[in-house]
Amino acid sequence: MPSDRMFGEMLSELRQNLPGQLPSFLAGQRWFGGKARQILGVEIADAIPVGSDETKAIVLLVTVKYLEGAEETYSIPLVAGQSGGDDSGRRLEMGNGSGLILRDAFSSQEFLAELLDIAARQGEVPGEMGRLRGVRAASFSELVSSAEAVRPKLLTGEQSNSSVIYGNRVILKFFRRIEEGENPDLEIGRFLTEKARFPHVPRIAGFLEYQAQRGKTATQAILQEFVPNQGDAWRYVLKTLAAFYERAEDTGEREFSASEGLPEFAGETMARLLAEIGVLGKRTAELHLALSSDSDDPAFAPEPFTMEFQNMLEASFAELSSQTLRLLRGRMASVPVEYKDTAAEIAAREQDILRAYRAALIAPIKAMRVRVHGDYHLGQVLYTGSDFVIIDFEGEPARPLSERRGKQSPLQDVAGMLRSFHYAAFAPLLGPATGNSISRSRFAGVSRWAEAWSRCATNRFLGQYYEVSGAATYLPADSHDRATLLQVYLLAKAIYELGYELNNRPGWVGIPLEGISRLLSS
Repeated sequence: MPSDRMFGEMLSELRQNLPGQLPSFLAGQRWFGGKARQILGVEIADAIPVGSDETKAIVLLVTVKYLEGAEETYSIPLVAGQSGGDDSGRRLEMGNGSGLILRDAFSSQEFLAELLDIAARQGEVPGEMGRLRGVRAASFSELVSSAEAVRPKLLTGEQSNSSVIYGNRVILKFFRRIEEGENPDLEIGRFLTEKARFPHVPRIAGFLEYQAQRGKTATQAILQEFVPNQGDAWRYVLKTLAAFYERAEDTGEREFSASEGLPEFAGETMARLLAEIGVLGKRTAELHLALSSDSDDPAFAPEPFTMEFQNMLEASFAELSSQTLRLLRGRMASVPVEYKDTAAEIAAREQDILRAYRAALIAPIKAMRVRVHGDYHLGQVLYTGSDFVIIDFEGEPARPLSERRGKQSPLQDVAGMLRSFHYAAFAPLLGPATGNSISRSRFAGVSRWAEAWSRCATNRFLGQYYEVSGAATYLPADSHDRATLLQVYLLAKAIYELGYELNNRPGWVGIPLEGISRLLSS
């Protein structure tokens, strides 16, 4: 990058030459969430130079305007690079005859080191229209020693964010799509770290925020404790289940049930997994107790259900269901033949689904609403080998930040995890993407074990969750009311999953279809 003397001139050229290239550039990035929408235009909202003259990067904040009128802001750090190979989707050219090529700055070790340094020194980096500001949390000095090597390592495979590990001590999550206000991942992480002292989340070490000239801020990145782990719970569960299904098919024994316990051939590994799922139920209850522990903080103080909230929830679930079933009717040709009958039945039961929502939400719910995880499933839990650490409190990134900060019944999180058990039970049977697939010809013989395991895991999780929650005010005191509220969250979650699979993995629609069918018949 050029020196400061030339930087202002280059920023002017950026504004002139890059906006026309940005739509195609964004479409090629894994973290861009607007691929299914038509872009009307892209504007550079701010440009922030980061680093020394020799290794300077630039963080572009760009506003993406869509045809339907919506807007989103994305953060795009860039550094100068060399052209080479088929990389047209990963680079931007100045187009002014200079031959300057700009690439994602996360390929630059200097830029990654600079991000940590901004937080460490609580620095302020001015841009044209605002500034990037670093903040240290109380645990920073404990987690990051100035004397130890903290060489950055970029993590691969992420979708909506970019993450960097520094010396296996801290991890920085850089949000690509940013919104005005404090990101829930930071807000909840700070609360659990500094106020509730909840030990089963990574401690917050600091953060970066963007401050606009008008005084409004947005979370750009968070710095958290790096927790040594064996991967997420999703992969751990899939690996164990795949081995279990191999033994189950070989034995040809009858199906087991949760009440009868595990069959003898299941072995110690499966017994351990189900015991650990009980531990996960306990940790989830402890999380919700922690999130509901401060009645003086308006952002976290529990609030009662109201009929206004219940009506809003019902309307939201009804709209989701109508959109998804309309999509199902239009995509029936893509549904695997073995699920066409179930799909047709579900598509014709829209009124039954709406009545189920109405029946569950028409009477006042005697319970409190609290802050929740918001996108809770096995992939959001790290397995340490003996326990679990809960991560990623951002919520569903596609939803507005104000909605993700809202208070809900913790049974929304519970429903998300129970649906994740159902997914994990069938994932090894459906595709090689899991790394543990069972051939399609063997599906029918093993699927009964998958259903049985899903029920068993659900019972283990719920048993510990309800026991540890006890008389917590966030649960309806009446067990029937509690079960009814959980069912309605489960149904809405399964319908959301159906829409996702229709759009992304039609071969997997059987999992949510079976879930919806089972919930409607229960």
